Amino acid sequence: MLRYALHDYWPKRRLRRASFEQKETSRRILDFKDGRRYATAWAAREVAKALAAINLRDVVIACCPASCQRTYVRRYRRFSAELCQISGAADGFSHISVTGRRSKVHIDRQAMAGGQWLANVAVDAGFFQGRKVIIFDDICTTGKTADGFIRLLSDAGAEVKMAIFLGKTKRFIHH
Repeated sequence: MLRYALHDYWPKRRLRRASFEQKETSRRILDFKDGRRYATAWAAREVAKALAAINLRDVVIACCPASCQRTYVRRYRRFSAELCQISGAADGFSHISVTGRRSKVHIDRQAMAGGQWLANVAVDAGFFQGRKVIIFDDICTTGKTADGFIRLLSDAGAEVKMAIFLGKTKRFIHH
């Protein structure tokens, strides 16, 4: 399965080392996470451009769930609709839901390690059964969030073909 990150993401604590362009891209990614409209439109265009060579007519776009339904909706509803309108892919947004609230996986490493973060995520297995899927997540640091979501969709009968990320956390070598 292909994994692809469109940009480097520089965490806030490392931004002083980044170029102007890298700071701008990282700011846009954070604005996307906050659900800002300009950043949502930018992200949809960026992902659509990256996927332009692929025929997406029979492919579903599924966004990795956030820590609660409210954040999932704020971050991905408009993005998923815009991306699918531009690309011709099917929109899987309404077939994924988050119940309750969980700690954020980048903060709670224990929940991440045990996969408990998926306990409050539901997917419509009837919708995903036998469908080709491309998953999207905003930032990839370790890839564990995507891996867990891929397992969940695969268990529902989906054939996950690709994971695409808006940004990949820039790693630093300590000297």
